[in-house]
Formats: sequence, C-alpha cells, structure tokens
Amino acid sequence: MQVTHEERGTVTVAFITGSLDAMTSPQLTEFFTRQLADGRFNLVADLTGLDYTSSAGLRVLLNTTKQARQRGGDVRLAAPVPNVKKVFELSGFTSIMKFYPDVQSAVASYKK
Repeated sequence: MQVTHEERGTVTVAFITGSLDAMTSPQLTEFFTRQLADGRFNLVADLTGLDYTSSAGLRVLLNTTKQARQRGGDVRLAAPVPNVKKVFELSGFTSIMKFYPDVQSAVASYKK
C-alpha cells in the first residue's frame, strides 16, 4: 500500500493505493495520526487505487473518522472501486461514512 497526499485549501486528500490489510494498516494509521496532530481535520480518502481492504483497513478509517468528527472535521471517501465498496456495504460502513463519486465532490462537500 502507498499513501500520498495533497492539500486542497483546508482539506487533505489522501491517495491510497494497493492493498489495505493488517500488514499495511499501521502505515495509514500513522499518516492520519500525523494529519490530525497537525490540525488537519477535513480529510478525503481517494480510494480509486485501493484494490483491497480487510477489516484492519476498515478499523483505521472508522477510528480516524471518529477522531476527526470529535474535532469538528470528518473523513469523506471518494470513488471506491466496486469490490472495495462492497466490503463497506457488507460491514455496514455505508451508513456511518460519507461516500462521493470523485475527489472533487468530496472536497467540495466541506464547503457546504
């Protein structure tokens, strides 16, 4: 798994590629922990390049969402591929987290 990011105003966009599982989830946890520590609470996770996520990956995203929301922010998920979206649906995360068709709309959602 790889995580790169860019700042779009007050929003940090994380581009997550590869497989998110028990072996790689600590790397994503570290990335999001750094963002929150730096006061970056409006986060978008671009899932276009994410091939797979396990429950460990779901936990990272859920925990980060809770922490961001406690600070007045959120995590918005953009463009998950169908098999990854299915994991979110089966786990019930689609009722907890906000999904957008692309990064642009996820970033724009913070301006409302």
